Amino acid sequence: MNHFKIYFSHGKDSGPRGSKIKYLSLIAKEMNFLTGSIDYTSTKVPDHRVNILLNSCNNSDENIVLYGSSMGAYVSLAASKTIKPKGLFLCAPALFIPGYNLTEFINLNVPITIVHGYNDTIVPFKNSVKFAEKQQCELHIVNDDHSLSNSQSVISFLFKDFLRRIVAVKRE
Repeated sequence: MNHFKIYFSHGKDSGPRGSKIKYLSLIAKEMNFLTGSIDYTSTKVPDHRVNILLNSCNNSDENIVLYGSSMGAYVSLAASKTIKPKGLFLCAPALFIPGYNLTEFINLNVPITIVHGYNDTIVPFKNSVKFAEKQQCELHIVNDDHSLSNSQSVISFLFKDFLRRIVAVKRE
């Protein structure tokens, strides 16, 4: 099967139908991507959430793309070693945070786009800079806070571009 499916992973205190997931899911569907939004509200433990994502993607024959916001971005990255996604789109990723077991990430060699806010007081944007330098991936720092709620138009544009690149890589 040549379908792409995007698995959306929400943040610690958010849910599977949060505002970013809603509008990005619409964009994905318009571009003929299948979508799924994982519900992690049963646990706030990052590594438990990784197992939930791995179980959700188990036996999938789609080309998997992962989206994650905050803790969901950590979950997406941690699961990537097993899932081997075709790409990752990460918003304010909770990287290099005390209590999150994974601090070294494999070189994924897939398209990765990160959007992070300068004014994020939950996860410093410099954590994304550190990750992006190691992965040599695309990083966009915006004038926003952790929620990125004032950056919907920028995120939408970047997400569409990201999805176009995923499809282009598959065609090559």
